[in-house]
Amino acid sequence: MENRPPPAALANAPTAHGLRGDYSAMRADWTIAQPVGSYTSADHALWRTLYERQTKLVRDYAAPVFVKSLRDMECADAIPDMERLSTRLRKATGWEVVAVPGLLPNEVFFDHLANRRFPSSWWIRKPEELDYLVEPDVFHDLFGHVPLLFDPVFADYMQQYGLGGPKAIEHDAVDILARLYWYMVEFGLIMTDDGVKAYGAGMLSSFGETQFSVDDPAPNRIGFDLERVMRTRYWIDRYQSTYFVLPDFERLFRDSIDTDFGPLYERIKGHEPYAPDAVVDGDRVIHRGAAA
Repeated sequence: MENRPPPAALANAPTAHGLRGDYSAMRADWTIAQPVGSYTSADHALWRTLYERQTKLVRDYAAPVFVKSLRDMECADAIPDMERLSTRLRKATGWEVVAVPGLLPNEVFFDHLANRRFPSSWWIRKPEELDYLVEPDVFHDLFGHVPLLFDPVFADYMQQYGLGGPKAIEHDAVDILARLYWYMVEFGLIMTDDGVKAYGAGMLSSFGETQFSVDDPAPNRIGFDLERVMRTRYWIDRYQSTYFVLPDFERLFRDSIDTDFGPLYERIKGHEPYAPDAVVDGDRVIHRGAAA
């Protein structure tokens, strides 16, 4: 397929360094062949460092389904080969992982999810970025996102999210839909038999925010409500002031199927969004943050 030029649509991505990935050799669907042979021993060592310290936290703070799937992935020793990982994933839920240079335009990202393809950056962060990275790397994407794609209900939700992307574009509401991804996919909490646990990729790939999201007294923890989530702004450069707690993944999937998002977008656009640290009338407050 014909290669595309670097994506002008991503020129203003919110990173300190600009886009890191090399977009010059990507295919028409914005994927590349994962350059497995280009990873150095230092790259694999960095993966092991990240993996080891996060798994120590995951055991105590992550949802059980995440812990089990991560263990079954057997990827502790080196940066995974995405094709080999996809072989297991296809058998479990029909998903696969595809390598991309980095961030993608909205319509491309939605299309991949709608077709049960999860786009993952192939490159890994630098050692000095161990604790914080703005643009997602291969550790964030594979360690943080892929385990839950082995769960049938969450996997179906992710496809439904992708299928809903064109309607968000049609209603000029991608920013509103992005709040749902941010709070439910990247920074979601879930109620379990052992209390509130983390499942979001953003916090479970973050050394500091994993524990903070679950038991620090500072942030709000509020019961999930679809419209409330989609009306709430979020932080991109600090820990979240509010986390939303799902009762189960079935609720997230059911709401995504049963809701007519067109009227919802228009209703939300008629109101000012809530501040990231807001507690509002009607909230089911599980924990009111000390900073609120």
